[in-house]
Amino acid sequence: MSKHDLRARPVFHHQRDAIEAHLTVVMAALAVARHLQETTGISVKRIIRALKPLQDVTINLNGHKITAQPQITPTAASILKSLQSPGH
Repeated sequence: MSKHDLRARPVFHHQRDAIEAHLTVVMAALAVARHLQETTGISVKRIIRALKPLQDVTINLNGHKITAQPQITPTAASILKSLQSPGH
């Protein structure tokens, strides 16, 4: 995984709390990315590419809710299935 995969850019913090908060978020993101890679056996870049299009939208029109859900590709379904914990 590289900064390019995460679309990272330089961030400049000047206060200790901001620096520590930023590092906490970065380390949490790294832990999640590693978990995803180890659980699925797929690179983070491929996971993002497969799951990014999966968005749904809910439209509220005159009190009626209309929900449009995406088509889940076989690759996305495989990734999501491998991430499910047993019993869910």
